[in-house]
Amino acid sequence: MNINILINSILRIQLSLIVITLICFSSAFAQEITPSPPFTNEELVELPRDNWITNGGNVYNQRFSPLNQINKSNVSELKGVWRTRLNGSGLGAKYSGEAQPLIYDGVIYIITGNDDVFAISVETGEIIWVYEAHLENSIDPEVPTTICCGWTSRGVGLGDGKIYVGQLDGKLIALDQKNGSIVWDIQAEDWQEGFTITSAPLYYDGLVITGFAGGEFGTRGRVKAYNANDGSLEWTFYTIPGPGEFGHDTWPQDSDVYLYGGAPVWQTPAVDPELDLIYFSTGNAAPDFNGIVRPGDNLFSVSIVAIEASTGKYKWHFQQVHHDIWDYDSPNPVVLFDIEIDGETHKALAEASKTGWFYILNREDGTPLIGIEEKHVMQEPRQATSLTQPFPIGDAFVPQKVEIAPEGYPPLVNQGKIFTPFMEEGKVMAPGDDGGANWPPSAYDPRTGLMYVCATDHMSFFRGGYEGEDLPFVSGERFLGGRFGGVPFQRSGIIAAMDMRTNKIVWRQRLRDPCYSGFLSTAGDIVFLGRNDGRLTALDSSDGSLLWEFQTGAGMNAPTSTFEHNGKQYLVAYSAGNLFMGSKRGDSVWLFSLDGALEQVNQQEESMATNQQNLVTPNTSSQIEIITDKNKGKILYDGVCAFCHGTDGSGGHGGGTTLANAVDLRVIINQVTNGLNAMPGFGLSLSTEDINNISTYVLEDLSPE
Repeated sequence: MNINILINSILRIQLSLIVITLICFSSAFAQEITPSPPFTNEELVELPRDNWITNGGNVYNQRFSPLNQINKSNVSELKGVWRTRLNGSGLGAKYSGEAQPLIYDGVIYIITGNDDVFAISVETGEIIWVYEAHLENSIDPEVPTTICCGWTSRGVGLGDGKIYVGQLDGKLIALDQKNGSIVWDIQAEDWQEGFTITSAPLYYDGLVITGFAGGEFGTRGRVKAYNANDGSLEWTFYTIPGPGEFGHDTWPQDSDVYLYGGAPVWQTPAVDPELDLIYFSTGNAAPDFNGIVRPGDNLFSVSIVAIEASTGKYKWHFQQVHHDIWDYDSPNPVVLFDIEIDGETHKALAEASKTGWFYILNREDGTPLIGIEEKHVMQEPRQATSLTQPFPIGDAFVPQKVEIAPEGYPPLVNQGKIFTPFMEEGKVMAPGDDGGANWPPSAYDPRTGLMYVCATDHMSFFRGGYEGEDLPFVSGERFLGGRFGGVPFQRSGIIAAMDMRTNKIVWRQRLRDPCYSGFLSTAGDIVFLGRNDGRLTALDSSDGSLLWEFQTGAGMNAPTSTFEHNGKQYLVAYSAGNLFMGSKRGDSVWLFSLDGALEQVNQQEESMATNQQNLVTPNTSSQIEIITDKNKGKILYDGVCAFCHGTDGSGGHGGGTTLANAVDLRVIINQVTNGLNAMPGFGLSLSTEDINNISTYVLEDLSPE
């Protein structure tokens, strides 16, 4: 390592310790933090009241609160108690704010897209301590990033006096809950090999459990459990079975492709302590769009999996998509509940998928509770497609075919229905690879048996099945086998209430833009949902009608949490924006109550300064060439644009279209600034200089000569 880099790193660490010490010293007189206990199974299962101690509210991932002080008769009176800024952490265009706040004994714990963690007083909104991850020291900007879908974290774990942090650089860290200092840290996996941690770690029974993202980079998916005391590894479960393990026969026996087979885990698992089982769902097989490389069902990709919590041993699975070639992975958290169907109470679970269906299973053995039929689907031998696919009985919550063919694409085949196979020439179908239910969590109301899902309706242009493709040449290299192909027509959100007794829609609404936040359900007969335009909304849980909205000043793309403190119910929200949605970035944590006095943000006034800087755009191409820096543009493109448009401009995970037609600099600048069709504008999150640099790089390096 360069000696100057080493010295700078040491100085940064010393400075961070000084900052933490000063913050803790100044806050010690304001509030003393009570460490959390090693939570019992009963505490982890019960519905949250005074605290919110797991990512999903309880280890069933229900995101339901039994509190009803805030209800549909008075939620219109909800206002801000305080608004705290997080020192600008995660404000850059490449970051997303998707974290679910945790609350314990009057303190809120939140993590930003830069993996910085903040402890905030409920009483005052004061920042008690800060942990700074300094990812810039561990993720080399000169190495192509293996971070799939924006720099983000969906939360932290809590238990036994520690805060557990999974980082984008592959580290797992335990912080002292009292002051944010590091208790232990381990390199769980290497980011250079494609592994990152974007989900919240789970504390359970003395273990810290986490999955790993990275399915697009030739990784072999896995879930690991570590000792909460010292970070030592307790067990590992590979989501792609190896030789001699159950399920390995669903992969080629004459190839090592299983070692790069994908099936990442994007979300925090659910737990049933009584059964000693952990439940999670997995992502797509790799390569994403080339099935001929991996003939077979490819277990345990796109599956709901149950393993023993104490040992990590396989118990059962249910595969939602056989031999996936559509990127129909299952990043939505698995939800557990007990429900009566036909007079009999069942231990159930459900998961909402990018296919647009809920899969409702008996969580004891994985058998369908409502019914799931294997149906024959259209075939393409060159993709080694599965003869059948599972079709859940009930309603799909998003459209699963294309009603009208989009202009400029090949004629529809098979009505653009789900599971239509494709090759290099491509086919349009729905849902798209960015459709259905993504990571934004669903919420379950145990009183009514209704599940609330946040989804997106969009079609994609699928291309793949490239002949001659083999294993990835370099560990951590993109392993796609085709191209993500967004169709540049407006995406819309779908929100729905689904009856888990029948898998039928109770109510459903179409939103103006994609739903990318997640639900919170409460006994006040309301559900809370964030919106890309910065609004936090409250809806009537019985019909979805709007009861309240509040402008937070930045994209509300994180799920909210609620709790009771000193006899009052509060709602806490993290307003920070999102890369994929192009929503305005921010660094605010809001606390709400019925006796709050803070009014909503005047979005127009707060955005005025940002808008002014973006009005200054050079008038001619020659002027732009003089003041732009293409090399800076490439760094920005890789961090902000490649997730949607691909590193080479041919299409990426976010559904962005090819940049082959980007031949006019002024048009590129205008589109990056203001957006077009399904692409959001970045005028509120990038400076004029940044936009001009990116546009120059796109024109000179990614467009045809």
